[in-house]
Amino acid sequence: MESTYYNPADLKKFGKIGDWNKELADKFFDYYGKVFEEGTLTAREKSLIALAVAHTIQCPYCIDAYTGDGLQRGITKEEMMEALHVAAAIRGGASLVHGVQMMNKYNKLSM
Repeated sequence: MESTYYNPADLKKFGKIGDWNKELADKFFDYYGKVFEEGTLTAREKSLIALAVAHTIQCPYCIDAYTGDGLQRGITKEEMMEALHVAAAIRGGASLVHGVQMMNKYNKLSM
């Protein structure tokens, strides 16, 4: 068995987060459930968005959960990979645009 920092079995324990503060956990899970209900966006679209965001925030639990959820909703591996590339492009762009701050600071300090 591969050893990782994150224990994949812990994902199944997520609901136990309320053991130490039921009131806040209940509010979170109510909100979470509402967010993923069908609305203007389909549950399938929301699952794909969640998968892309999971990669952006680098949450292995979310990546596992929304890869499985996406498969159940008929999301193809090509759609998943394209969503991942969208997330990577946004993340890369966000890093690069902060270069303007560096350039501004450099120009100010080097005058």
